Amino acid sequence: MTESDRTGEFGAISLPALRRIRNLWVELEPPVTDTGYDDPIDPTELSIELADGFDDADTARFDIQWSELDNYSFHYVDSDGVNWRFDRHPNTHSPEAHFHPPPDSSESGEDRLDSLGSPPPKTPTAAAEPSCIRVEEVSLVTRAVIVMWRAAYESGDCDRLNSSSNPP
Repeated sequence: MTESDRTGEFGAISLPALRRIRNLWVELEPPVTDTGYDDPIDPTELSIELADGFDDADTARFDIQWSELDNYSFHYVDSDGVNWRFDRHPNTHSPEAHFHPPPDSSESGEDRLDSLGSPPPKTPTAAAEPSCIRVEEVSLVTRAVIVMWRAAYESGDCDRLNSSSNPP
């Protein structure tokens, strides 16, 4: 999520929330291979690396932000260029809690990889739609994202990402 995606205040990043999110991913998801912050002194984003992604993707990553105002972004990208995100923040283009589904799959994933074969950190997603996630507490939102990712991953169907009724 970029500054241009937001209107109003997103809020300062909450390091305790990022730690809680990290611990839940490590506890609940065996494919987690690594975690880290973009800056060890003043982090603004948590990255969760996964050993697998959708379909033929060899790796995947979640880039996560959580603010002291309980705004958030859970942005998924994988080695095939698939990306989507769950967001909650003030904006003018969608409800405060919204979901950006994967872009049209007719676009080649290889065209979106960097020179090392990794997805760029922020690739475009499709227009936002209302999010199925209605909970607001950090642990519950994290569990909801994990549940939705897991259901889509196991079924191989990205349409399941925003299809549940108020997960987790």
